[in-house]
Amino acid sequence: MAGAILNTLRLGKAGIVLASHSVRFLPKDGPQPLLLKLARIAALPIRLIAAPFQWGTPRDKRISAALAALGPSYIKLGQFLATRGDIIGPELQADLAQLQDRMPPFGMDEARRAIEASLGGKLEDHFVEFGPPVAAASIAQVHKAVVIDNGERRTVAVKILRPGIEKRFKRDLDSYFFAAHLVERWHEPSRRLRPVAVVENLARTTELEMDLRLEAAAMSEMAENLSAEEGFRVPRVDWRRTSKRVLVTEWIDGIPIGDKAALKEAGFDIHALGMTVIRSFLKHAMRDGFFHADMHQGNLFVDKSGTVVAVDFGIMGRLGMRERRFLAEILHGLITRDYRRAAEVHYWAGYVPPHHPVEVFAQALRAIGEPIHGKTASEISMADLLGQLFAYTDVFDMQTRPELILLQKSMVIVEGVARGLNPSLNMWVAAEPIAKEWVDRNLSVIGRIRDAGDGAAMIAKLAADLPVFLSGAEKAFAALGDLAGNGVRLDDTTIERFAEKQNAKSRWRTAALWVAAIALVVIALGQAGIIPR
Repeated sequence: MAGAILNTLRLGKAGIVLASHSVRFLPKDGPQPLLLKLARIAALPIRLIAAPFQWGTPRDKRISAALAALGPSYIKLGQFLATRGDIIGPELQADLAQLQDRMPPFGMDEARRAIEASLGGKLEDHFVEFGPPVAAASIAQVHKAVVIDNGERRTVAVKILRPGIEKRFKRDLDSYFFAAHLVERWHEPSRRLRPVAVVENLARTTELEMDLRLEAAAMSEMAENLSAEEGFRVPRVDWRRTSKRVLVTEWIDGIPIGDKAALKEAGFDIHALGMTVIRSFLKHAMRDGFFHADMHQGNLFVDKSGTVVAVDFGIMGRLGMRERRFLAEILHGLITRDYRRAAEVHYWAGYVPPHHPVEVFAQALRAIGEPIHGKTASEISMADLLGQLFAYTDVFDMQTRPELILLQKSMVIVEGVARGLNPSLNMWVAAEPIAKEWVDRNLSVIGRIRDAGDGAAMIAKLAADLPVFLSGAEKAFAALGDLAGNGVRLDDTTIERFAEKQNAKSRWRTAALWVAAIALVVIALGQAGIIPR
């Protein structure tokens, strides 16, 4: 009860701050829960009083100011909701797309205390020079520093978590969960949007961001994935000076990718850089299933060799083989205008419930795909495609897939960066070879044979483990005998009957395992096309 009251008060305070900035955080149209309607009515007087003071201020600036006043977790929430036009409406989504994760920096004394508490000793034991913050965001800030190792002087970037950030996020996330549970309980139309799952996704993401060792590990993993790739790289991690609350990496001396004038002056082909950005992202998502989920202009630089360098790996996305296949098939289906195939993938991935005819959904995808193919290269937009797909979510009872939320958000951001370098960039041309390569590698006959080989290896392991199962049954029976010998009296007839039943169970269990193994072999060979299905 006390928690409900506190969360209600916190949400009420947030509503007052939003209203005082004349910000409407709910879509105008569509069904809304009664509680949200009442909240909107209660905030109306505050909005009317504040309106004269907000005249002339762009709406997106008012939203940024309101979320900054509410604190770091609300900035993260705003960035997260920028991908969910189906929840907040396209108008508010467009405003939140401009939201930047910027906060005032904390002081040098606090930075010193954080480093000394995390790394031990004095700050000077680790850095020969330590400068003021060069960037400050909702969760951490970055300083430029110098280290000397084995006589070598190196410039490094030092990322430090904000003091007390974990406690602040936990408190606000409790409020978000409280609101999401209320919406799901009392507003049935919103259940398909899975608001609780959305908050859970946000909670997982921020929890990972607040352990800088995990960010360092993400950089290391992506560096391994890119070992044979040219044109894109990540900074090296200084593991010796990295802890949960402090991350030290190579300092990147490069031109911000958003500075087109400087890139041109340095002689770089900005159109080629745009293609590198979009194709690198798609490779990481589809080939590796591991991608940088915050690739905005402030996190990308071009070094003197012309290589794109990404920084800030606090938000990473992962896709399993199922999600990667979905992404590749959707892109490939829309590129090749195979709308039936693209529609079937939506059903296979669980986006569209089976009571809707696949032909009707294929017709809806054609309504999206054909106009896009009819546009010029400068008019083709993945963001527009996602927006139109969201427009059909209500019609086809499509449920949110939380594992794809980061991917959807990231695709919109990366497209914006690539288009900033080349406004006429043809997104289909950029995406086609990546999607085709994935489909050829994973869904061709060779890919299916490889999958069959993986399945056969799994079956072989299962067969090898059969003696362990049988041995376990024998041990259990021996233990029962010991128990009887130590005081539990069973007559000879009872023991014989129990043994007969146990042996029968073991025989059936063994037979069942072999039947399952044979069935898996047949399925794998059928998938590979080796035997007819």
